Amino acid sequence: MSATEEPGPARPVRAAIGQSLTLAWRSVSRLRTVPEETVGFVLQPLIYVTLFVFLMGEAMAGDWRTYRDFALPGIAVQMVVLSTLGTGLSLNTDLEKGLFDRFRTLPIARTAPLLGAVLGDLVRYGLSLAVMAAVGAAIGFRPAGGVLGVAAAGALILLFAFSLCWIWTLLGLKARTPSGVQTLATLFLFPLAFGSSVLVATEDMPGWVRAWAAANPVTWATDAVRALLSGAPAGREVAGTLLWSALILTVFLPLAARAYRRRVR
Repeated sequence: MSATEEPGPARPVRAAIGQSLTLAWRSVSRLRTVPEETVGFVLQPLIYVTLFVFLMGEAMAGDWRTYRDFALPGIAVQMVVLSTLGTGLSLNTDLEKGLFDRFRTLPIARTAPLLGAVLGDLVRYGLSLAVMAAVGAAIGFRPAGGVLGVAAAGALILLFAFSLCWIWTLLGLKARTPSGVQTLATLFLFPLAFGSSVLVATEDMPGWVRAWAAANPVTWATDAVRALLSGAPAGREVAGTLLWSALILTVFLPLAARAYRRRVR
């Protein structure tokens, strides 16, 4: 073997990564061919900001501008967290249509379609966050953390979303219908998204709700994003979010991969 030739095990790994990225691009390219999806990603941040900042701001903080600075980081997290459900829905729909059976006949890694679908969704979430940042700037949100704080917050949200996607991926592989995926996922998503510090500070919650919110991974992610955007010390919150993300990935990624192998064999 020549000095420049790669070891055998490295080649399949590189090939699998390349195939996953190719399939991720296939997923992203749908935004050009399915205009309603593009419109959805643009309108979603506008709807969230209108509902939670302008309509609720006066009641929550007495002034929508004050509430804007508190709520926008949480809204960004909540928007992406709720969007991760789409990964399981799309996967289940594609399985019903036999798309993954066609992938199985191609000379690609068995897990490439699964990873490609998740990575493609991450690009979509990134686009939504970019629109959210533009909307925030338009209504006067000026994060003290600067460009680096905004970039770090966006990266942390996407990493957290990546871990959550594997929960709904597993559910999409196990459920019989897309409606089953949506029903079951909603039972978990709503307590996660709304039983957190996204819209209300945990110290303003009743005791038992505060206990749940304090342990909620969405609260950790939201508090970390707030700290990064405000320029405040964020080490504890970021570490907690990374720990939660690693824990979720450690549990659900192998389970999803095993369920996928069983489903398409």
